[in-house]
Amino acid sequence: MYHYDDGLFLTTARLAVDVRRRQPRGFVSHAHADHMARHEVAFCTPATGRMYRHRLGPTLRRVVEMPFGQPLALGDCQVTAHPAGHCFGSAMLLADNGRERLLYTGDFRLGEALTAERCEPPRADLLVMESTFGKPRYVMPPRSEVIERLLELIHGAFAAGRTPVIHAYALGKSQELTKVLTTAGVPVLQHPDIFAISRLYEACGMRLDSPTAAVRVYPGRALPGHVVLTTPRGMKGFRLANLGETVSFAMTGWAIDEATKYRWGVDHALPFSDHADFNELLELIERVAPRKVLCTHGPREFVETLKGRGINAEPLAPDKQRRLF
Repeated sequence: MYHYDDGLFLTTARLAVDVRRRQPRGFVSHAHADHMARHEVAFCTPATGRMYRHRLGPTLRRVVEMPFGQPLALGDCQVTAHPAGHCFGSAMLLADNGRERLLYTGDFRLGEALTAERCEPPRADLLVMESTFGKPRYVMPPRSEVIERLLELIHGAFAAGRTPVIHAYALGKSQELTKVLTTAGVPVLQHPDIFAISRLYEACGMRLDSPTAAVRVYPGRALPGHVVLTTPRGMKGFRLANLGETVSFAMTGWAIDEATKYRWGVDHALPFSDHADFNELLELIERVAPRKVLCTHGPREFVETLKGRGINAEPLAPDKQRRLF
């Protein structure tokens, strides 16, 4: 068992979390490439399991599914998956040895989404949290306002005879944006890599179309009145043929910085994030009410901010980050 100075446990179960190197047992919080590997045994939610298998292929060995809220005995602990709100099937992991509780967040977001389960963080003694947007300037505007602006720009592009092209990650952001658009009556054409994952969403019961707007794989040419969703610029195969005149978009929390559209090479960058913003990071700590907070994947100044607020916080050292459990 690994102990911190204050005595909070990590666990005897030796379960690696979100590690990119193969492990005997690994918890996969969601199926983004920087959070998974071909573990001997992978633990994840059923939806993440479908996408994990799709992305890593037939060489996978064993996947143990963890439905939300159903404890699983592991070593001297019970481990339970809780919705993280980052993308469909994404999970936090709660470990409980009957004396103390540890919560690992993975990537998370507290706000409502159309294609991700609402984040439900339980209380815990030790909180290990992602803190990507851990600077005070990263406070996102209301999502409804961002969507309103996106739709305004899209309809402006249609009126000008141009094709709106949105660059987004194939898993998570693309499906959320697709559902936003179809809900507003805008049909969507998806890059083949995105469409393959969208079919997995629908196989798991997450519909992306609407009665007034369909979702299709990109047919090789742009269609009037349709938005095209493709992968981020710079990724292999992101370019699609026969788009004609376009208006390009990046939808990312980093768009809080005005220079983002120039860095990303797009016409418009709007602050649309699947990560918790600065205020949500603080809210999570309030809701979990831990005795100690360990911060990872974020700026060191967030730890100092927490200390200034009287919160017992430390950065998670890289060697401890690789194996929490």
